Amino acid sequence: MAAGSFEGQYVWSPAADDRALARACMDVRAGRYLSAHEVLKETRDDFEVRAHRSLVLASVAADSDLAERWLVEEPGAEAALLWARVAMLRALRMADAGDRRQGALARIARSACDRAAKELPEDPTPWVAQLALTRLDRPRDPAPQGLLTAPAGPWYLFAHILRLDAWHREAHHRFLSYFFTRYGGSSSASWDVAAFLSQRAPATSPLRLLPLVALVEDYDPTALLADRTWEQHQWITTATSIHRNWFPRVADYRFTPVLDLSYLAHALFMAKREFEAREVFTAMGPFAARMPWSAFGDPAEQLSRARRSCGLPVPHGS
Repeated sequence: MAAGSFEGQYVWSPAADDRALARACMDVRAGRYLSAHEVLKETRDDFEVRAHRSLVLASVAADSDLAERWLVEEPGAEAALLWARVAMLRALRMADAGDRRQGALARIARSACDRAAKELPEDPTPWVAQLALTRLDRPRDPAPQGLLTAPAGPWYLFAHILRLDAWHREAHHRFLSYFFTRYGGSSSASWDVAAFLSQRAPATSPLRLLPLVALVEDYDPTALLADRTWEQHQWITTATSIHRNWFPRVADYRFTPVLDLSYLAHALFMAKREFEAREVFTAMGPFAARMPWSAFGDPAEQLSRARRSCGLPVPHGS
């Protein structure tokens, strides 16, 4: 479906145009795991897709006993991975809700991650799940040289993941989120880490988007001229550089990287670079992610406002 022919509604599914993943999610909802096994097994040599698919499947399976049942009935690397992801999500959700069971669930999750890591030692995904859990116990490893604030954090675990996959997208985002204020970090630390990680990455890498993620995380609607932040030279340069160097590579992706495109489109729109933003929105087609739009209000309304500003159609009634 082309972006210029919006006859339906936005597609908010994290599976986006990964049709095999979308079918597997439907099966998981129905209590079946065969297709989940298939879509995970075929990603053993594509860690980015493996991480994404396992997380999306876990988000669907987390409210059922499918992962546990699969692990008992047909144990293996894929069953262990989904169980690790499900256990991770449950622990994080309990922590966010302030539930006192979070400690027990975190221990279960770490055990599940250990099991998955042993099943397929070259796969960084179980370690990335471990990294997500570090915001609960707050490890304080010393930072390497090159950071102004030298923030302590889970640097040793992060370094281990980078040895398995140097530019793992989710690992970098999980690591950055450890330093967010809402998880016990600080604005200065998250800015510092985002800049450090993005500058290490190739110009053509989606990791160059990390400072834009930190910028949205730090957004305060009550601050004076808060929405004008993106019009500052630093952020215009950041967004246009990503558009120039990374965005052309998206055409070669197996599946549309909707979340990364959303952050880029938002930054370009806020910087009043409507021409470039229009190109990014067009590449997204009907697919949409709630972030970063939900940080500014109702995500559908914010997305439609941005698309209209770029001269693009929006779903009827938006």
